[in-house]
Amino acid sequence: MYSQISANKRKTFYILAVFLLIIAGLAMILGYLYRSTSMIYTVLIIGSVYAFISYWAGTRLSLALNGAQEIQKKDNPRLYRIVENLSITDGLPMPKVYIINDPAPNAFATGRDPQHSSVCATTGLIDIMNDQELEGVMAHEMSHIKNYDIRVAMIAFALAAAISLIADIILRITIFNNDDREQSPVFVILGIVAIILAPIVATMVQLAVSRRREYLADASGALATRYPEGLESALAKIESTGSVLKKQNTATAHFFFANPLKGHSVTNLFSTHPPIKDRIAKLKKMEDNE
Repeated sequence: MYSQISANKRKTFYILAVFLLIIAGLAMILGYLYRSTSMIYTVLIIGSVYAFISYWAGTRLSLALNGAQEIQKKDNPRLYRIVENLSITDGLPMPKVYIINDPAPNAFATGRDPQHSSVCATTGLIDIMNDQELEGVMAHEMSHIKNYDIRVAMIAFALAAAISLIADIILRITIFNNDDREQSPVFVILGIVAIILAPIVATMVQLAVSRRREYLADASGALATRYPEGLESALAKIESTGSVLKKQNTATAHFFFANPLKGHSVTNLFSTHPPIKDRIAKLKKMEDNE
């Protein structure tokens, strides 16, 4: 468990390095198109500043994008107390607690580290789960905090936003530029490549939050509650009812407990979420080994 936490911290820097290289590559494309070294530096600065802002504001942004509302204990004592008890069990600071008004059962955790973290559940999750099942789901999310998965996910979110911004700049230049270079096949091709790159990179970023982490969070959550049957039952309910949210957002999809996107989305081909049947099977093995 502790080796996985250390690995996640190291992977943060690897992801940062890879996507900064992609930002640099996009900057070089613009610099080449304008034959301007200063353009390269300008784009690098804009991209870096935007990524930095996205990272530090990412928690609030991810919550806002999904329509999450912060609650206190008096607003929903049941959910709040479950999170409170789990934070004590895991030896973690109490995260902020949010609720999304959505009938689909789902949840997510976000933040930079355990000291700056939040957990969120949908009204659908709270309504259909009994206490053991709700505890199992929230224990899974608390495990993402404990294992520092939230930091990797937040950096991935910030870098994807920066890359999309730069690609959008290239797209607009390609479409609206009145310079003679607009007719250049090289200019058009580079612009198209940049347009295609943004969604591909966004998918790659989501894949950075690997399926292994979801399995690890399931196992960690089950150990925290000492009742894997609760999480197993919660997964079975989600499989039968579906986890697709009314408010679709691919940028934050990798944060969620179960896939929040529509089943026909192209991004589902590269889903960071393991099949629910596989997750249930692994939990059953935990029960058998007890």
